[in-house]
Amino acid sequence: MKQNHKDIGLEVEQPKDVCNDKHCPFHGSLVVRGRLIIGNVIRMNAQKTAVIETDRLFYIPKYERYEKRSTRIKAHISPCMNVQLGNKVKVVECRPISKTKNFVIVGVEKWNH
Repeated sequence: MKQNHKDIGLEVEQPKDVCNDKHCPFHGSLVVRGRLIIGNVIRMNAQKTAVIETDRLFYIPKYERYEKRSTRIKAHISPCMNVQLGNKVKVVECRPISKTKNFVIVGVEKWNH
């Protein structure tokens, strides 16, 4: 492990690269708290931002069945994280980084290609 990584309090693998991003939970001053979500990266059009989609089941009492619904979350990507389109990632809640970004990517699960 590098010496300038800080412990963020989660069971995630430390990134091998080092960055100087102030919004990085490992190298910057960003504190993570709240929900931890696992989802797929479906879009990476904006700078340092990814759109993460996660599916959930919603119960319909009238029909006594479930329907699949999806949630899209905008998350910050630090330069030290090697995230690509289609990856399965761990996302953690943090303070608001911008108007729509309240989450940051802390780990890449596996390659879904």
